[in-house]
Amino acid sequence: MRRFGSRPALLTSLLLTAALAVGCGGGSKSSSSGSGLEKKTITVAALPLVDSASLHIAVKQKLFQAEGLNVKLQPVAKSTDAVPALKNGQVDVIAGGNYVSFIQMNVAGALKLRIVADAAASAPRFMEAVVPKNSPIKQPKDLEGKQIAVHVLNNIQSLTFNEVLKANNVDPSKVKYVQVLFPLMAAALQKHQIDAALTVEPFGTDMQRKLGARMILDAGGAPVTDLPVSGYMSTENWVTKYPKTAAAFQRAISKAQQLASSDRKQVESVLPEYAKIDAQTASVLSLPGYPSDINPARIQRLLDLMQANGLLKSKIDAKSIIFTPSGK
Repeated sequence: MRRFGSRPALLTSLLLTAALAVGCGGGSKSSSSGSGLEKKTITVAALPLVDSASLHIAVKQKLFQAEGLNVKLQPVAKSTDAVPALKNGQVDVIAGGNYVSFIQMNVAGALKLRIVADAAASAPRFMEAVVPKNSPIKQPKDLEGKQIAVHVLNNIQSLTFNEVLKANNVDPSKVKYVQVLFPLMAAALQKHQIDAALTVEPFGTDMQRKLGARMILDAGGAPVTDLPVSGYMSTENWVTKYPKTAAAFQRAISKAQQLASSDRKQVESVLPEYAKIDAQTASVLSLPGYPSDINPARIQRLLDLMQANGLLKSKIDAKSIIFTPSGK
């Protein structure tokens, strides 16, 4: 793992932290100041990954406060772990949830999904396929017949990586995906339990720095650049019951996304606080894209890709799962 100080297991511990409350209430004013909000305190479940950096920027810059919102943050190990809490009202929004899992739950009827805001989009080197430094794998074609670790099977990682493999003349049907959680991939790679790890930041940079792992293929580049991969998710019931609150949250995140995309120092400033990444490491990470608005065409691109790869049985209209405030 990347250098997180003298405790190698710190990141894993962080991922399993039960709960942490961070308030955004208090002193600053804005033109809205929460006027008319149906609910002024909400709980957001989030992973300590770079996908949700804008959530923490919004807290630090008091963007939620400017909208009259008090936001409590609750770390989770996997975004899907928070779904039961989302459904029973203990959590209002899930931050950084991967789109594929949540869209599939929506189709299966397990969750009436509404995307409140985009979180991250694919960008060069944000996701990478890495191999041990002495691996016989020297080029993408060598991945055929090999075991590649992904965080969750049949999900956004394999979906996008299959497209990258095809673009590099590699047959996706000839690779075998195995499930290994992000924090455990470094150990699995070091012990040669897997041939390659399909990882995201901050884990990719960490493995290259500490283990000397080599990137064999940029999994965030063409042809999947700018493809939306994660978002801020809630339920149809919640946005219907609290439309002004949802709109206020959306506005704050949009402003934070603009800050994140225009000034990486904004991202670097919050990573040490919530992801326990040292400042030097934060300065060299390959960041994802941070879209400042939900573009139905981008979401539709993902939905169509899912359908083409058998992850959806029929076409879905992106607008049917996106929260759009009244008047827009």
